[in-house]
Amino acid sequence: MKQDKILLAHGGGGRLSYELIKETILSAFGNPILNNLDDSASLPSECHRLALSTDSHVVKPLFFHGGDIGKLAIFGTVNDLAMVGAGPYYISVALMIEEGLTMATFRRVIESMKEASKEVDVKIITGDTKVVERGGLDKLFINTTGIGYIPDGINISGRNARVGDLILLSGTVGDHGIAILTEREGFQFQAEIKSDCAPLNGLVTDMLDVSKNIHVLRDPTRGGIATTLNEIALQSGVEMMIDEAKIPIREEVKGACEMLGLDVFSVANEGKLVALVPEEDGEKVLEAMKDNPLGREVAIIGRVKGDSKSRVILKTLIGGKRILDMPSGELLPRIC
Repeated sequence: MKQDKILLAHGGGGRLSYELIKETILSAFGNPILNNLDDSASLPSECHRLALSTDSHVVKPLFFHGGDIGKLAIFGTVNDLAMVGAGPYYISVALMIEEGLTMATFRRVIESMKEASKEVDVKIITGDTKVVERGGLDKLFINTTGIGYIPDGINISGRNARVGDLILLSGTVGDHGIAILTEREGFQFQAEIKSDCAPLNGLVTDMLDVSKNIHVLRDPTRGGIATTLNEIALQSGVEMMIDEAKIPIREEVKGACEMLGLDVFSVANEGKLVALVPEEDGEKVLEAMKDNPLGREVAIIGRVKGDSKSRVILKTLIGGKRILDMPSGELLPRIC
């Protein structure tokens, strides 16, 4: 359905987000680099290829179990660079602050960003600060732009999926989105649910150390793995077969999704990745991921089956099959 106004769902990471980008933004700004729709743009350079990525962070609440908006901003940008195989160089930071934000809260966010940038060894080299009148925004928004380098011999893009590729998922899904929702709404569950907010560049480095043939990397943030897998299928023009029984999900997250009526495959993650690799390299990439703390729960969840249709098919727990489509309508707002 065509919309005559911007809806919250346009920023949710599902079908409306995809259509907004394809039909409005790409039609205005489309070029060979932007048209790839990867998490970072790969730029030619005299020395080596550079990667450039930008992101805005509006998470609510600012602080949550497992992270905060500052850590999320740094790690999220580093992760986007890592999804094209790039190591992080520099980050710029723009801060949009609501009048009345306490200085203690602001300092806490800045300190978190400092510690996160130290952890991933990236320098914050420029930025901007704006303060808007009370009510002009909700406390604090952060925009980050990252620059990284892509080593020689690496060619990772959502357009590179090939028939026969194995689909690897680095760990459990839905942790971040449910952690944000439970904290925001004050839900109480027997088991504690923690965001998976984490930097993935070290994990990607370990994967590339054993194989330069990785075809696709993507971190399934807004819209979860349902959106991510469908985006790759559309970019590459392939059909994927996914096995629901192989997808790792924490029992407490699964229970929360069932209680709240949410599809766990559409819930956001902030410290997981999806990788498509040739079958002959699958085992060594899998073992390399298992040796990294962020990949210990890695699983092969499916494979690319054909190139006649761009879609994702889910083999269900009861043995049937259904289309795993992009989520439509309003997803969980303000989760990153």
